[in-house]
Amino acid sequence: MEPFTILSVIVVTLLMAFQVNFYFNSVLGKSRQKPNRVVYFTLFIVLCFFYLASTLPSVISSLVVLIFIFSLAQSYDVELKLKLVFSVLFAVLITMVNYIAVYIMSVWDATDYTTWDHFNEGYHGVFYKVMLLGCSLMFIVIQVVRLIAKRRSFALHYRYYLLFLIVPIITLYQINVASNYSEKNIFYIISVMGSLFLNVFIVYVFDNMVEKVQLANENAQLQRQMDYQDANYEKTVHSFKNVKAIIHDIHQQFLYIEECIKQNKHEAASDHIKLTLNKIEGVYQRVNSGNLVIDALVTNTIAVGQANGIKIDARIQLHSPQVHIDRYDLCVVLGNMLDNAVEASKKVRQAEDRYILIAIHSTASAVIIQVLNHVEQSLTHLKSEKPNPEFHGIGLTNISRMCEKYGGHMTIEHHHRTFNNMVVLPFEVNSL
Repeated sequence: MEPFTILSVIVVTLLMAFQVNFYFNSVLGKSRQKPNRVVYFTLFIVLCFFYLASTLPSVISSLVVLIFIFSLAQSYDVELKLKLVFSVLFAVLITMVNYIAVYIMSVWDATDYTTWDHFNEGYHGVFYKVMLLGCSLMFIVIQVVRLIAKRRSFALHYRYYLLFLIVPIITLYQINVASNYSEKNIFYIISVMGSLFLNVFIVYVFDNMVEKVQLANENAQLQRQMDYQDANYEKTVHSFKNVKAIIHDIHQQFLYIEECIKQNKHEAASDHIKLTLNKIEGVYQRVNSGNLVIDALVTNTIAVGQANGIKIDARIQLHSPQVHIDRYDLCVVLGNMLDNAVEASKKVRQAEDRYILIAIHSTASAVIIQVLNHVEQSLTHLKSEKPNPEFHGIGLTNISRMCEKYGGHMTIEHHHRTFNNMVVLPFEVNSL
């Protein structure tokens, strides 16, 4: 085997190891990597080098490809079926990319390579050129797969994707020109390796840029969620203060009532009891289920509803005041559901149509929350209509995240001018 061929095989092998690792990090998760991965990488490199340097029948060749791709998938602590599915997917993708590379080479060289026999020694040079082109194209494919797999909730500006695509395209052009018109010497090898290194570097930079943008976006959402939780805790603290003030006032009122009874002024005592009850009714929590989170948030919603002309029907039936959901998480779910309903109800023009139903029911194993409200017009989408929507409209996302955490589910029904949000949260097993 010629030195150029050996070097091409080594370069393609290392490049594929980087690509496959990058691909599995995207679809299987970088956090699920096993500690000792050297063995898997070694096996991958050995099998890949053997595949590229040998002339094997097509069936055995395809089997070897699947084996060395699957060997690297073994370095991730995920289910076997996921490893197998994504290994086959990568094999299919790289096969398609190689066919595209063959077509590009055919057009460039004005030679039909679609029926070539790559086992023929006369085509070894073309074979490795196709592999180099395929590896360059595969960077683009893997990045697309990565963006889809991660299901990004944000979008980078188009210019970043354009800049990312320019480098592989230029690399394809350079490799073709160098392969056809350059002498195969050390400078040619350095040029090809430099172009491939540039592709690797660009992918690395682009990936880090995307992760940083995602992190910044998540931090912004988290900060807003923390501010929202602070507001909910303020509501709870306010409820505590109200209760404390009521207890202090009632103590004074009882002293007066007691004195009236001692002096046989029963009518005055009765009138003062009625007056005290009316005062308590005006300031005491209207919801008293025994669960502080539910009582504070629903009571505050009722107060906000009264201030905005919204009729609120609260139906709360708890199996026990102890709801085995973390208080912070329950605040996220119930608070977001109530806030969404209030914001939508404020936009309803007809005062008689402003209505919110709050139904909370719990059993020994789960809590079921339903919030139904009227809307101004029929919904065609669930996108936030608040200013700067990229920083708002995360309420449903946060609720969904909590449902996933507890193994529950969220259902949304929107009929003619009504929005019905229902959530079921099973209790944590270790808390029962």
